[in-house]
Amino acid sequence: MKTIEIHTDYITLGQFLKLSDCISTGGQAKSFLQETEITVNEQPENRRGRKLVAGDVIKVEGCGTFRVAQA
Repeated sequence: MKTIEIHTDYITLGQFLKLSDCISTGGQAKSFLQETEITVNEQPENRRGRKLVAGDVIKVEGCGTFRVAQA
């Protein structure tokens, strides 16, 4: 499990995908979310604006499992 540190209270799923190197640009987020199975805390998720906070666990098909941590 990889840890992604944030310096704010939350990060959106779209920003998270870019920060975790699952996508290379923010513009790819919408299509990536439609084509890829993603779970947040074991619940399916496809909203790029979903707010992620420290402690959330995100599984991205083909990319890995991540935990959000407060820096």
